[in-house]
Formats: sequence, C-alpha cells, structure tokens
Amino acid sequence: MSEISYSLAFLAGILSFLSPCILPLIPSYVSFITGISLEEFKTGNKALIRKLTTINSLSFISGFSTVFILLGVFSTFMSRLLYASFFGIRLYHVGGVIIIIFGLYVMGIFKIDFLSKEHRVHLKSKPRGYIGSFVVGLTFGAGWTPCIGPMLGSILFVAATAGSAFYGFKLLLIYSIGLAIPFLATSLTMNYFLSHYTAIQKYMRVIMVLSGLLLIAFGVLLLTDSVTLLLRYAPDLGIDNLIAPFP
Repeated sequence: MSEISYSLAFLAGILSFLSPCILPLIPSYVSFITGISLEEFKTGNKALIRKLTTINSLSFISGFSTVFILLGVFSTFMSRLLYASFFGIRLYHVGGVIIIIFGLYVMGIFKIDFLSKEHRVHLKSKPRGYIGSFVVGLTFGAGWTPCIGPMLGSILFVAATAGSAFYGFKLLLIYSIGLAIPFLATSLTMNYFLSHYTAIQKYMRVIMVLSGLLLIAFGVLLLTDSVTLLLRYAPDLGIDNLIAPFP
C-alpha cells in the first residue's frame, strides 16, 4: 500500500475542486476572503487586486490544507487502533467497499443522507487580515459537503490503510495541492472564470460520472488486492517530485 501512486490523490484534489458544490462557490469564497466585490474584480486596480487575491488565496489554501493533512495523519493512528480492536481485519478491503459506495453516490446512482446534508461552518463576517483568510480556510476544510466528502474520504481511507502517519501526511499534502492549484488559478483569473462558467456547467454531469467511475475502479483494486496495477498502468507522472524534499 505504501507504493500507491500519488497521482490518484492529486487527481482527487482536482476533481474535488470541479465538483458542483465547490466550483459554483469559488467566486463567493474569493470575494469573501479578499473583501473585493465581483464588480470590483472587473473595474478595480488590477495590480492591487492581484496582490490581495494572491496573498489571501494562499492563506485560505494554507487553512484548508492544514485540516486535510491533520486528518490524513489522524486517520493512520485510528487505523492502527481499529486493526488491533478487530483482530487484524483487513481495513483496505473495508475501505474498498466504502469507496465503491462513494463512487456510486457521486454518479447519482443512489443517495446517502449524511452526505447529502451540508455541514460547513458559516462565518457571518471574515476575521480581519490574512490570518482571517487562514481561519476561513480552516472552516472550509473542516466542512463535510456532499461532493468533496467522497473524494476526501476515499483518500483518507487510502492513508489509513498505509499504517504510516508520514505517508498520510504526504498523501493529503498532494490532495491539497490538487485542490489548491485550480483554486489559485481561478482566483487570479476571476473575470475569465465568470465569463466562461456557464460553458463549464454543461460538463458537470460528465465530471461527476468520471469521478464516480474513478472511485469505483480504485475501490475494486483495493477489494481485490490489485493496487499494484496502478503502478503498472498509471505511473506517478512526476507527482513524486512535488514531495522530493520529504524523505
């Protein structure tokens, strides 16, 4: 399990960003953390807007990344406890079943009530400054929304089955990077995003079906002890270079 491709976590982060309960909210989040209205994005001082957007977005990203990484580390400790409690149950088999269920849910095959309810913390007003943007990122990361839940949950199951807290750290770091890159790119090109969002919406259903199929395929690999096939047919594509500084 320690050889699972980090590319899967990176792709899961991107698909989480593209989910229909995250993508439509991006303009609101960017406006909230920067204090810049959508109209000001079109008419305001471009240099100042870019500076405020970059720093606040990075603070926001740091916030949700902190939550996700801590969840990744915590999941490995919990897996050891469960392993001992259930006399060595093969957790990745359980994870495989749950990930397949997540995939069917994402595809819209059936509903799961607790995933269909929004649990994000709502802030009526943003705390001041860049620290405030970090706090907003923490609340975003702590939320459990219908779309991001299955993707994040699946990566957490992978981290849990590895049994290594540091591996969980790295895996959720890559997931966070996958979510962070399109968020930062979108926040810095807000006008372009707003003008093309209607066209993007047309492909939402396709994105969700592909996301669900990805989860189902990976769940089957876990369930059948065939995870090593990922290394043969889906190499890391250079993602390992992102974590090269970490041993």
